[in-house]
Amino acid sequence: MAKKLPLKQRYAALTRDVHWEPSYVDPEKVFPYTSFEGIKIHDWSKWEDPFRLTVDAYHKYQAEKDKRLYAVLDGFAQSQGHLTLSDARYLNAMKLFIQGVTPLEYAAHRHFAFLARYLNGAGPRFAALCQSIDELRHTQTEIHTLSAYNKYYPGFHNWNRMHDRVWYLSVPKSFFDDAISAGPFEFLIAISFSFEYLLTNLLFVPFMSGASFNGDLPSMTFGFSAQSDESRHMTLGLEAIKFLLEQDEGNVPIIQDWIDKWFWRGYRVAALVAAMTDYMLPKKFMSWKEAFELYFEEQMLGGLFPDLAFYGIKPPRHVEHAIGEKDILSHQVYWVLYQFSFAASFTTTVPEPYELDWLSSQYPDTFDRFYRPLWDKARKIQENGGRFFFKGLPQLCQTCQIPMAFTEPGDPTTICQRHTVYNGERFDFCSDGCQWVFEREPEKYVQAWMPVHQIYQGNCGGPSVPEVLAWYGIQEGDNGEYLGSVEHTNWQRWHATAPVGS
Repeated sequence: MAKKLPLKQRYAALTRDVHWEPSYVDPEKVFPYTSFEGIKIHDWSKWEDPFRLTVDAYHKYQAEKDKRLYAVLDGFAQSQGHLTLSDARYLNAMKLFIQGVTPLEYAAHRHFAFLARYLNGAGPRFAALCQSIDELRHTQTEIHTLSAYNKYYPGFHNWNRMHDRVWYLSVPKSFFDDAISAGPFEFLIAISFSFEYLLTNLLFVPFMSGASFNGDLPSMTFGFSAQSDESRHMTLGLEAIKFLLEQDEGNVPIIQDWIDKWFWRGYRVAALVAAMTDYMLPKKFMSWKEAFELYFEEQMLGGLFPDLAFYGIKPPRHVEHAIGEKDILSHQVYWVLYQFSFAASFTTTVPEPYELDWLSSQYPDTFDRFYRPLWDKARKIQENGGRFFFKGLPQLCQTCQIPMAFTEPGDPTTICQRHTVYNGERFDFCSDGCQWVFEREPEKYVQAWMPVHQIYQGNCGGPSVPEVLAWYGIQEGDNGEYLGSVEHTNWQRWHATAPVGS
């Protein structure tokens, strides 16, 4: 009778032992992408799988989560669950989510599938395969969840087309285009470590808890379903960085450089999450400042980086600037979105008095002094029958592609503007961090697809706002002010016709 293998040996037999060394083809031709970044790997077998899952066990585990998610989706749809949301204004956050986050999930799926073919070691290849499937699953569940709202409210259509064209969506898109066009090891640090481990909790924990708080049980369910995968992805990121650091001392300065770059790139993308968290949830759950202090300062800076110091890794460059912005970041970003929502596929509104008071309590040192006066002015204009829009084109940061709205470190009253001259051309930046990222590899960022520049060059449908919006795929009623919008009208109409008790 055959002896039953111990669990660890059985796992190795089903995964590692199916790997073989090529004998009739040069290994460098089989795996051509892992040698040009300067990273040295001496023993791929030293990769430790954080989750010992076979393909069979992995799919059974994910299938159970899908069953629970789709049961929630069915129940929500059948019970007219969209009427139980806190307010239709909440849906604008989810429009930004499906336009800005869901396409990133699909991009991650594609590139992790690439790594599952081209990483030399059997362990990291299988880990990349599982993450690729995870990311595709996230894409599908997010589309299925949010498509229910598309039946009743505008702005959820054309999201993939918008991701490629709309100005504010160039921020997340440029981040992933940057990562995908890097080498395989830099991609692992950019996504698996800097994005997944350092920053993903800021989206999938506090914001998805806020979704539940606002009556959006489907989004909360897919968010927490994804977060259980993100935990595995974060563990993959930590294993990846420790594996690379332990393989060769020469890897340390290369990885430190990547951490410095990708922390700042990811942090600037998270600026959109800051605005969503503080301003786009009618019922507040946790402020951006609270989430940043808990998930980044305490858990990452206070917990992770002291461990990585053993390998010679230091906290990211410019991290002190990120900490210094936690009191002002969300206000600056949402003020930009409010001014330019005539060219966005969601609506914005002046915060209600109770929201202003909540923001005052969360940001006692900055909000009343610098930002409440802006909203008081906007409300007066609204009460007089107007609406404050900035009907022009803003200057963009060449690196992160966010309009130049951020302020000097320590001075919330002065716009921060840096510039570099490269090959006789001037390039402008919103911060020291973005300038440093550009100057580190300028040949890459001079090629950036800058939405404002493309409009001026006539590449976005035409010279007028209606022509640009048509090229974006934005329809009438998708954008502008919430009051009187299609979503506001539909919200009132659906509630007026709903059965008593709905």
